[in-house]
Amino acid sequence: MKCTLCPLSCGADRSVRAGACGVRGLTVAKYYLHPFEEPPISRKNGSGTVFFGGCSLKCVFCQNYELSRAQRGKTVTPSELAEIFRTLEEQGADNINLVTPDHVSDDIAEALALYKPRIPVVYNSGGYCKTDALERIAPYIDVWLPDCKFFSPALSERYTGRKDYFEYASRAIAFMAQTPAVWEDGKLLSGILVRHLVMPESTSDSLHILDFLKETLPPHTPVSLMRQYTPMGTSNLPELARPITAREYRRVVDHALMLGFDPLYTQEKESTGKTYIPTWDF
Repeated sequence: MKCTLCPLSCGADRSVRAGACGVRGLTVAKYYLHPFEEPPISRKNGSGTVFFGGCSLKCVFCQNYELSRAQRGKTVTPSELAEIFRTLEEQGADNINLVTPDHVSDDIAEALALYKPRIPVVYNSGGYCKTDALERIAPYIDVWLPDCKFFSPALSERYTGRKDYFEYASRAIAFMAQTPAVWEDGKLLSGILVRHLVMPESTSDSLHILDFLKETLPPHTPVSLMRQYTPMGTSNLPELARPITAREYRRVVDHALMLGFDPLYTQEKESTGKTYIPTWDF
């Protein structure tokens, strides 16, 4: 079967060879209780996070480079993935957090059909996804956690290799935003939380992203402005050789406050660095 799951529609028969995402089937590089997501996601015990290998984006600044380039990961079946969900739930996870799931979403849906956890399932996406694929997995998803990385086609092409990033991400976020928000004691049980990573010398693009989110998201949709950009040594682009400045981050936060985002999650300067990058198990 020719794969058309992601916007690249590479047409690979992934039973035989890897697609443009770098993987054939399901690969998992780590699963554990992750305490460092936004407060409505991590909550008390931590988010039951499953990191999938491969990615349809080629972000030159990727903090999980080994994972996104399919250099890490153990192949699992949908049945084995369902058991991972069960294990995390038994460990007390506040939710099941599917990290970079877009290129394997049909396999994940198969696993969730085998075992649907009694805790929320979080779809933690880079945003570069097709709405028809989202429609197939949507019956199993409670919380959408997408990135909205870039507004400018020139920037997204320079940094992700995908000129059409916003074209797809904007439609995906509009689709995800249809899920009604349900909160319980500060925990997001259903709905959408949108993330945006502030990048060096790209604050004007960040403001365009915030304007789009304001127009698209229902009132009181949580937005997370991430300060954690860390130079990883995987890019030869000079502007990416430094963290963002306090002034850059403040400009974006001030615009978000002016637009009235509430709740708005921000990060301290200490979020920059490699401390919070996972060590891969497989």
